[in-house]
This record gives sequence, structure tokens and C-alpha cells, in this order.
Amino acid sequence: MINAANITDNIYYIGVNDRETYLFENLWPLDKGVSYNSYLINDEKIAIIDTVKNTKIGDFIEKIQSQIGDKTIDYLIINHMEPDHSGAIKEITEKYPNITIVGNKKTFDILESFYGKMENYHVVDDGDILNLGSHQLKFYLTPMVHWPETMMTYEIKNKVIFTGDAFGGFGTLDGGIFDDEVNLEFYTDEIRRYYSNIVGKYGAMVQKALKKLKDETVDIKVVAPTHGPVWRSNPDTIIKYYDLWSRGEAEEGVVIVYGSMYGNTQKMADHIARQLSTKGIKNIRIYDASKTHVSYIISDIWRFKGLILGSCAYNTGLFPSMETVVHKIENSQLKNRYLGIFGTSTWSGGGVSNLSLFAQKMKWQQVGPSVEAKSSPKEESFKACDEIANEMAEKLISGRE
Repeated sequence: MINAANITDNIYYIGVNDRETYLFENLWPLDKGVSYNSYLINDEKIAIIDTVKNTKIGDFIEKIQSQIGDKTIDYLIINHMEPDHSGAIKEITEKYPNITIVGNKKTFDILESFYGKMENYHVVDDGDILNLGSHQLKFYLTPMVHWPETMMTYEIKNKVIFTGDAFGGFGTLDGGIFDDEVNLEFYTDEIRRYYSNIVGKYGAMVQKALKKLKDETVDIKVVAPTHGPVWRSNPDTIIKYYDLWSRGEAEEGVVIVYGSMYGNTQKMADHIARQLSTKGIKNIRIYDASKTHVSYIISDIWRFKGLILGSCAYNTGLFPSMETVVHKIENSQLKNRYLGIFGTSTWSGGGVSNLSLFAQKMKWQQVGPSVEAKSSPKEESFKACDEIANEMAEKLISGRE
């Protein structure tokens, strides 16, 4: 069956692909789709770990039956209650009425608020163990990664950790399921976009979860998230990415984001980019905030150390698309970036002044002057833009090893 796979003996991937949904959480574009990963352990006691979105229930039930036939399921373990992973709970409990639902106290509060009260709960806490026969499951509570009830389930025998949304990413699993079967460059971009937009705000809680696993000396051979590839060859790779991103670390490079009505602010963006290039900066990304969805912009802002924002004035304020970008950055709680500011105004102002207020809130280190051209940039404005680029390049280059 397509997309069914053995992770280890008697542990199966039973996830599904979603190429139909246009916006994840009705917000984030799914140009490359998304997978909803679920897992089955076939032992003396049979356990399913997480389910799938309600639009994929038929495929999900079919995959379960292909592995266990007419056997019953003993346990449904819920690492995360968000509906793209809990959407099949009611159908599973109706098909297997004697099933026991395993979660922590907060799990069941949310479960009942979505689906009503159910029977046969088994409440677990940090370090509790559930015996399936030859497999034992140990539970680690990881609240606010990225909901309050999130937890991870560790299969002790084969050292597989089922992590919920942690370590997941956008993108369907097109044939390959494991990290050694897919193009990781493709998935890394989509994993970072997922992290920066969905999980990034909770970086401190990600660090706490990573510390818990380290302090418990959890030996991880396979990372099995609820979205994206299963990491069996190099699980440290995805763990290191999450550690890096949750600490706010970044690569050398600059993201330039601008909002422009008639092309004048865009001219300043292009000028700054060219000057950065002449100073030896190679990773430069320019985004028109009106044409690129903010999720892609945020992903690169998480990736690179330098950020330069430009906006024309619009009705005495920021250009609307730039307002969206700025709000999303504020909400992400991203730290430790170098920031440059530029823009244009004619009769009111409001673009550059509001970007300056944003800079004060974020408390990042600003490079160069805040440059505001009158209507269209002239020689003096371009020279001031050079100052932004030169100082940005100097800061970035000084950080090279």
C-alpha cells in the first residue's frame, strides 16, 4: 500500500498525504501539500499513536486494517489534540469501542471540548510507562510545543520517539517516507517554514523540551513526527535544527522586505541589495511584501541574521502588506537580528516612522540611518542606503569564523 512502511519490526507508519487543502490552519499556503503522520505498534497490545485529519479517515482506517486485519486496537495515544491529528478519534472509538485513550490531564480537557466525553481514559504523567508486550512506551510531557497538552511518546526497545508536531514540516511524502529516501533540501525549507510560522513563538518551550530529553539521556534512534519525513538515518539533524532555531541562531545573509506602490521604495531595496553584494554578502533575499505570502518571508527571516525593512507611507501609516509582515515578526518573538530601515513618503509620512517604532519594540541592533526619501529616492537617499548596506555587511562579516 502506498505510504505504508515498517519503521522497525512491528512499528508501522500509517500516515496519509493531503494535496487538496490550500491553506494549513486556513492561514499558511500548502503549495507542496502536507502529510498527517500516524503510527501503529502491533504487539500483544496494539497501539495507535495519533490519528489524521477528518478528511482522510477512509484512507486511515484502510491502512490500519491492512496491518492488523480484524484484530482490535487496545490503545490510542494522543500526543497532540489539534484537529489535523485528532480528526479521526470519534471514528476510531466507534469502530473499536473497547479502546483506551491515552493522554495527559490536559489532553482530555481539550478532547472533550472538541468531541465530547468519551469512555476509557488512561491518564499519564512525566516518565510513566505503558507496557504493550515486547514494546514499552514512556511518556514525556512537553507543554506549549506548541499547545498546552503536547507530549512525546518514546518506544524504549527500538528507541523511537513519536514527537507530535515537534520536528515536523510541510510537504507531502511523495513515495519516500524516511530521511534517507527523500531530497532533504526540499524538506528543510518546508520544515523551517513550518517551524518559524507555527512553533517559533514557543522557542523557550522547545528548549525546555530538548533539555528534558537530554537530562533524561533519552537515546533516540528514530524521530517520528506528525508531519514530514521520519528521521531514521540522521535523527540528530532535525534535533539540531530545532535547537538552532529555538535559540534564535542564524546564517550569514540578509532579507530585504519592502512595500511599494509605485516602485520608488523598490528602487531603494534593489540599490541596498547591490551594495551588499559588492561588500561580499552572497545570501540576499528580496521580497515584495504584496506578492509573497508572509510565511515564506518569515521562514527566511528565521534563517538569516540580517533584516532590512522598507515601506512607503500609506494613509499616514505603514503600507498594509508591510504591516502584516511587521505584526508577524513581533508575534514570533524572534531575537538577535541586525535591522535596517528605509522607505518613502510624499505628504504624510508614517512608513519609516512606524518601522522605527517596531525597531524600538524588538530591541534589535539597528545598522545605518533610518532613510526616508521624499517621493522618490535621489542621490542623497541612495548614499544613505549605502550606509545601511555597508554597516550590515560589516556586522555580518565580523561574525565569520
